[in-house]
Amino acid sequence: MGKVTGFKEFARELPAKVAPQERLTHSREFVGAYSEPQLHQQAARCMNCGIPFCHSGCPLGNIIPEFNDAVYERDWEEAYRILSSTNNFPEFTGRICPAPCESACVLGINSSAVAIEEIEKHIIETAFAKGLVKPGAPLLKSGKTVAVVGSGPAGLAAAAQLARAGHSVTVFERHDRPGGLLRYGIPDFKLDKWVIDRRIQVMEADGIVFRCGIEIGRDVSGEELTSTFDAVVLAGGASIPRNLAIPGRDLPGIHFAMDFLTQQNRRVSELEFADEPIVVAGQEVVVIGGGDTGSDCVGTSNRQGAASVTQFELLAQPPKERTEHMPWPNYPMVLKVTSSHEEGCQRYWGVNTKAFLADENGQLRALLIHDVTWETDVLGRPMRFEAVPDSEREIPCQRVLLAMGFTGPRTTGLLTELGVELDERGNVRATEKAYRTSRPNVFVAGDMRRGQSLVVWAISEGREAARQVDIFLTGKTSLPSKNAVGMFG
Repeated sequence: MGKVTGFKEFARELPAKVAPQERLTHSREFVGAYSEPQLHQQAARCMNCGIPFCHSGCPLGNIIPEFNDAVYERDWEEAYRILSSTNNFPEFTGRICPAPCESACVLGINSSAVAIEEIEKHIIETAFAKGLVKPGAPLLKSGKTVAVVGSGPAGLAAAAQLARAGHSVTVFERHDRPGGLLRYGIPDFKLDKWVIDRRIQVMEADGIVFRCGIEIGRDVSGEELTSTFDAVVLAGGASIPRNLAIPGRDLPGIHFAMDFLTQQNRRVSELEFADEPIVVAGQEVVVIGGGDTGSDCVGTSNRQGAASVTQFELLAQPPKERTEHMPWPNYPMVLKVTSSHEEGCQRYWGVNTKAFLADENGQLRALLIHDVTWETDVLGRPMRFEAVPDSEREIPCQRVLLAMGFTGPRTTGLLTELGVELDERGNVRATEKAYRTSRPNVFVAGDMRRGQSLVVWAISEGREAARQVDIFLTGKTSLPSKNAVGMFG
């Protein structure tokens, strides 16, 4: 490594953030950048640990010690080459990934992990600034055509890799602009949309065609798609939100999280939307669901000027540190305080919602809730809950945002037309090795195959599916696999 004793000399340090009271006045990103000396020091903290468990923590198999060393040596071309060899979109993961690589960092056993995610973001931003990010598709094409359905992270990764293999790629997106969840799910204060547009321009220069505003199964039939293209990659995501079917669910003021977030993203981008505006200014808001989507609802509600924001989670409050059931290097389910929580939010765990309550005018006025206790198995995993006696009470609110995750992909339309087999969870059936559906030239990647997951997993799935498509089309492939670097890659 560049500085063998760096992990002893320098403490973990993250870039400064804009103060909450200031960043709540806008919807732009608010995380700063390292100075050059700070970045040099943070890269120096990467240890010569022998076995880099960070590789196993990263679903992409990023070659982390090597790009940290290149950053320390200020060799930006080499740092970018290493990082881009495993990750098509470091500008996305460097902003919105929960960094499972850092949970597996050897230094994190008894100290603070290396700031891998921030270093990754600095590499790609420096690469763009220095003109290192260029189209890479070969001039000589294979003559094969591939349709990618969905332009979220899985679809974009599959398209980028297939173009690199020399195939002609067309991406179909039902929204008016490409990006999928990245554009119409992740708030701008976490991922500014110019970041997506910048990457799309590079992909278009690689010859990838984006056809937006087209829903396969409605505007173009599934049979037309499979007969027109040599191969098809389904990457439509898991778009069916989990509902809360309790008394009062049909009251006005109760919304699925993605409806709220998508509308706000369009509003920030000055784009029109047809639905009734969801604005929570001056209202008491309750977010049901304790994950990242719920956190995004908290931050968005505060930016809209909510009178108060409360977040409920059915599960018990996670511990602040690893327990015996969360040994290193596994990803720990510990208490997470996001930037949105820092901006103002009352959080409750172990709360079950029994009913939505209306006032005399039929408007939402409160939630009827009660506390619960959980029974866990020998590994500390929740099994079942029981109501706490005499804990029932009302929580005043005028808006509720349901952020309880997603149950799977939409099966009407495209999937029904194609007749692909589904697994027991309602996802498209395909093995992780083959990514091929029950239709011979139809492949699947991302949340549509594995269920709701992380952006970094979606990118990994898109890359691996593209590799299998390339083999299907040509009988061989030069596209890399995350498993090619060995046990920990």
